[in-house]
Amino acid sequence: MLKNYFKIAWRNLIKNRVFSLANIVGLSCAFAVAILLTMTALFELSFDQFHENKDSAYQLYLSNQTPRGSEISTSNPVPLAPALKEEVSGIKHIARAVSEDVLVTYNAKELSLDAEYVDPAYFDIFTYPTLFGNTENPLPEKNTVAISEETAQKIFGTTDNVVGKTISLKMGREEQPFTIASILAETPKNSSVDFEIVVPFESHPDYLSNKDVWDSQFHPIYLQLEKGVSVAQFEENTIPFTALHYKGSIESEMRDGAVPDADGRYKQFHLMPIADRHFASYTSGVAKVDRVFPYMILGIAFVIIFIVSANFINMSIALSEKRLKEIGMRKTLGAIKKQLFFQFWMESLVVFAASVLLGLVASNLLLNPFKTLFRTKASFSDVTQPSVIILFVLALFIITLIAGGYPALLMSKLGTLKALKGKLEVGRNRLRNSLIVLQFVIAIILISGTLVLHGQIEFMRNKDLGYNKEQVVSIPLNGKKNSYSVVNLLRDELKGNPDILGVSGADNNLGRGRDGSQSSSMMGFDYKGRGVITNALTVDYDYAKTLDLQLVAGRAFDRDFATDSLSLVINETMAKQLGDEDPLSIRIPMDDGAVTYSVIGVIKDYHFQEISRQIEPLTLFMNKDWDLYYAYVKVAPKNVAKSFDAIKTAWGKIEPQAEFLGSFLDENVDRTFRREKTMATIVSSGSVLGILLSCIGLFAISMLVVAQRTKEIGVRKVVGASVSSVALLLTKDFLKLVGIAFVIATPIAWYFLNEWLQNYAFHVTLSPLFFMGAGFLATLIAFITVGTRTVKAASANPVTSLRTE
Repeated sequence: MLKNYFKIAWRNLIKNRVFSLANIVGLSCAFAVAILLTMTALFELSFDQFHENKDSAYQLYLSNQTPRGSEISTSNPVPLAPALKEEVSGIKHIARAVSEDVLVTYNAKELSLDAEYVDPAYFDIFTYPTLFGNTENPLPEKNTVAISEETAQKIFGTTDNVVGKTISLKMGREEQPFTIASILAETPKNSSVDFEIVVPFESHPDYLSNKDVWDSQFHPIYLQLEKGVSVAQFEENTIPFTALHYKGSIESEMRDGAVPDADGRYKQFHLMPIADRHFASYTSGVAKVDRVFPYMILGIAFVIIFIVSANFINMSIALSEKRLKEIGMRKTLGAIKKQLFFQFWMESLVVFAASVLLGLVASNLLLNPFKTLFRTKASFSDVTQPSVIILFVLALFIITLIAGGYPALLMSKLGTLKALKGKLEVGRNRLRNSLIVLQFVIAIILISGTLVLHGQIEFMRNKDLGYNKEQVVSIPLNGKKNSYSVVNLLRDELKGNPDILGVSGADNNLGRGRDGSQSSSMMGFDYKGRGVITNALTVDYDYAKTLDLQLVAGRAFDRDFATDSLSLVINETMAKQLGDEDPLSIRIPMDDGAVTYSVIGVIKDYHFQEISRQIEPLTLFMNKDWDLYYAYVKVAPKNVAKSFDAIKTAWGKIEPQAEFLGSFLDENVDRTFRREKTMATIVSSGSVLGILLSCIGLFAISMLVVAQRTKEIGVRKVVGASVSSVALLLTKDFLKLVGIAFVIATPIAWYFLNEWLQNYAFHVTLSPLFFMGAGFLATLIAFITVGTRTVKAASANPVTSLRTE
């Protein structure tokens, strides 16, 4: 019986080869893309899931009620972790950690590595296996380090006999010897933390100076709770601790007019689960977990499968009219509903099985280009897990049951006489039209999303950031020499080059450089009896000139003024926060009044942070006790490539052992919205594929509709109807469906896109043109798809059309 079902199914597929091919091509493309998208989404959702203690491990953060509103801090003071462990019950393990680059030297070989400074308990909380060396404690002493397997290969060319060897680490301005105590397995691709070397936290250059300081915050804290201790219990346990250790800060906030939270508190510790860390954000004073990106990818995969399944259902119903007499005859000969149902279902299973196999082959061929295009480290191992395979098989079973089962059920319910007469209930068109509308609703939403996403990216790319991003190169200072010496040597080396217009330095980058780092420094002080918070930036001479920053008042740092080490340059937002009519008269005492700084200049606000954020207060210092971490070189607009090569050559003379990682600031800015570009690429690809698949179905349905109305077309042509009128008659019904889809899709797209844009302090205006463009594009594509077939039918000889009956 099964063999007979399969044989009839194969014959019917061959008989209707055009529609079979359309179904198989559409389904194969859909399955290939859905597999790749699902693989990417599951990889994103798997971040930090490999930690054995993920259910009891957390990142600590502090909510603060300030005069500016609620604020959240994940940076903590050095003495906080030991004090929490000692004074607050419920903590099993607690560890401090900070990510920084470190320069490693071994036998004249220099490498800049991603370092993680951690407490020993870090390895009790997180799962990073040790391959060689001390498996109990990878960092047994203060002068030991742990390196990854790949790092061992980089430094020594092998992992054998590496444990026990000594390397030198340059931290801050000092170089110290460290012994390799262990070699760790490579960090998984789905880890939020990616390090090449691990160093004891107590060896951090800022540790000793901040060991007992509570108002200097620069590192996150992770902890594991005791068994049976809930997050709520822990947070309750920290209330007396917070009231004691943050008493002065709380009193300052109260004095300045801060409003307590709903529980009447000004500061409260909270915990963010480690499994949520990759998706956590702390903007606008709220900690939230946002998995929109992976769920959006899954959603696009789902709608693509839905579109081709809808095509399959529509074509199956439409084609079934050709088989009514066959069904009637089989029913006359004794076929029962179940047999007819299984026959139709078998045909859908054959098509879907072939499509899945072709989709798997296609997805495998497209894997590497896909990973490059979407910048993902996902692999097929993410979709070959038993649970995923079972879910996929179950989904396939349900899809085929619906896609093949509905037409089968419709046919098998027909009376024998109706089937023999070739009469099918007209109600089938309602389902067909509903599915076409739904397909185009999805397509229009995706097209609208594509247009808005690209519009937002272009808005961010072309926005005036307040500094010269096209002509300035930033270079991480990752060598051994003193940072100020390197900047001065660059000036001297490049001063004879007419294409070099300026050289300066700072302790932070603009955008995200090739070294991948992006950080900021905050500081607070009292001014006229109230607390002030500002971003702090250490700069060298000519910083404003090199970046083309605009001076609103006063002057920039100048070599002719010896007192500039005790001077400040602030931005407009900082000047507004200080509130003085004449900002150049401001004197700010710091270090408990031991030092007084004078404001000498005000610069126009510029985007020194991500473009999505409001511009915050900024204070520029020029203190030689604080290191610079980046050099900036401004080049002339002509001969840009030649100037870049000259900078690279100069760097090779000054720091021959250090890798040159220079990049233009516009490249750095582009890297800060890499996620948006990936989203735009995925949504664009989804919209193109969605509209293409919808049109395959629309084209096939239009062919069947034209075939059903062949006689009508011939009669209209005989009585004088023009080709255009006949083509319009056949096309307008489909265009009405696209119009209905546009009316439904536009408010849905507007709502979700408007919500998404609220994440950006500066964003493109949500113009009606985006949606009109999406609707016009969908209509045009549908018109071309259906019109090509209807025009051909309308142009046919009416005598031939009438003979078809």
